[in-house]
Amino acid sequence: MSILSRRGFNRMAMATAAAGLAESAAALAAEQGSAGSLTDVPGIKVGHFTDSRRPTGCTAILFDTEATAGIDYDGSAPGSYLGMALQPVSPVQTIHALFLTGGGLMGLPAMAGVIRYMEERKIGFNWGTADVLIPLTVGGVIGDLELGDPHIRPDAEAAYKACVAASTAPVAEGNVGVGAGGTVGKMLLTQGCGGMKGGLGTSSIRVGDAVVGAMAVLNSVGDIVDWRTGKIIAGARRKDGTGFANIMETLKRAGERVEEGALRVHDPALYSTTQIVVATNVEFSKIALIKIAMMASTGAARCINPYHTNGDGDATYALSTNKVKADMSISVAGALAAEA
Repeated sequence: MSILSRRGFNRMAMATAAAGLAESAAALAAEQGSAGSLTDVPGIKVGHFTDSRRPTGCTAILFDTEATAGIDYDGSAPGSYLGMALQPVSPVQTIHALFLTGGGLMGLPAMAGVIRYMEERKIGFNWGTADVLIPLTVGGVIGDLELGDPHIRPDAEAAYKACVAASTAPVAEGNVGVGAGGTVGKMLLTQGCGGMKGGLGTSSIRVGDAVVGAMAVLNSVGDIVDWRTGKIIAGARRKDGTGFANIMETLKRAGERVEEGALRVHDPALYSTTQIVVATNVEFSKIALIKIAMMASTGAARCINPYHTNGDGDATYALSTNKVKADMSISVAGALAAEA
């Protein structure tokens, strides 16, 4: 299998991205209007740090008190920090922060900045160590080393700045924070089709006193689809740059050919990760939130095609700030999370 160089990816991704993505994103935004924000969920603050030296950054999600949390891992190669604590086998029920960063696995040490921020504010659990509170912070990474100098990655200082910037204001969207270096439509790079920039987006749904919010960091090998119409709005670009290659149609056509390499795709492990965060103010247990995260993942699958590939590190986090005791079932919360 031929290996595309980082420089080659840079040329293909950046050269084909700007006009098409800007046009489609602007049209979609104008059509749909404001969709709300993850910070519409009471008790949640979000802050970004975006590196000016290359497309990379990180995003901190903080809570005014600890939040109940669960996770759904469906990717084959997730990069995480304490992600196991959100699975059913762990006794951990609540966490103090969620941190998402670029830099791939080398970005995980940036978590130290979140821990320092928490320690300075005496946020954490008392586990019996004198004068020390232990902040439980969970982290996830996306691989974004293909654009620019890969030695530039979010570090502890970047994470600390993201925490300082956290607020209840609407979350900034686009190529910011952890979404700064996201790219999409990369599955056909070996076929000569360029990818595009991805990014970060957010929305929310309100039902009475209940709020369900979502935030997505798009860094997928698949195309991004407007699930209402089936129209591709970002993804693999044709070799001549005239439009979208349509990954699934390309793969089906390739299957009809017999030449060697017709079905070869670019999907290495640790290369593409979509990070989804859903949150609600309605009180749910950790186990319930794990199921809600599973249902929320189906919402991402409506918009990303293909999704959960063998190289993806996809993860969906579900959070509750426990502000409202409402008669809302797990199935309703999961359906709303998927919609968001």
